[in-house]
Amino acid sequence: MFKAQVQNTAQHNTKMKILLLCFSALVLSACDSKKEKTEPDTTQAKLQEKAEVLPYLNMQEAKAVYALPFCEKKNCIEVNIQTIKTQDSWLNQWIANNQSTVIQNQIGSKQSMTLQQAINAYVKKSDVWQQEFNKNKAYELHMTTRIASQRNQFVLLQLSVDTKQEDISVKERQYFFVADRKLKKNLSVLDVIQANKQNKMNELVQEKYQEWLNQQDKVVKKAAPKKLYWGQADWFFDGEGIGLHYRASEIVADGKQLDIYFSKEHTQNILKPEVFHKMF
Repeated sequence: MFKAQVQNTAQHNTKMKILLLCFSALVLSACDSKKEKTEPDTTQAKLQEKAEVLPYLNMQEAKAVYALPFCEKKNCIEVNIQTIKTQDSWLNQWIANNQSTVIQNQIGSKQSMTLQQAINAYVKKSDVWQQEFNKNKAYELHMTTRIASQRNQFVLLQLSVDTKQEDISVKERQYFFVADRKLKKNLSVLDVIQANKQNKMNELVQEKYQEWLNQQDKVVKKAAPKKLYWGQADWFFDGEGIGLHYRASEIVADGKQLDIYFSKEHTQNILKPEVFHKMF
């Protein structure tokens, strides 16, 4: 009887071991299954993150492609545009569009034109000036182009212009434009400011504007607007924060250049968080 009891106990223990081994196998199988499900998700997330990182721009200086009319006169128009070519076709077109805008700005035009069309309009304006008096000299325009800063998908374009028009020479007139390469979009400062922080932005701008206004002479101060509109102003970003740029005589005739810089603290406070973290 004792032997039968021992045999029964041994059989029971063997069954328990088999059950434990089966349970362990099921647990390991479940873990492996869970791991198989997790790994593809992690890999996919890494691939998506990598896809969102745009390649750094490979830039090459080049002469812009445009044509000038054949000139047989001694006094011919001068247009020299140095540009930048990159591997991003959308950005190349964006640069050309902004060059067109800047050329039109020199003759008081605001139309949707290609670079060639803008140059044609500039040439026509010069011809009209020359026809008024035979000693009037043709216009001159020299433009340089550079990418002043890159932060992830954000690109800062700086165009510098020297002109000589109707016996008035202007040197190093600066223009700034910001693009989002990922969205393929030109960005105004309003595009990156939090909607609920526009009033705060306005307070900071008007404070700096009043300081600038107090430094102008009486004639300029009297003609200048009481408040400065900044929604469509040229803006830029650097290592510290964002800023606004107003060229000489842009705010008011004979007014000096105005640059408004925002500290990193103010920039973080007013910028959209998703923009700030990728721009700084």
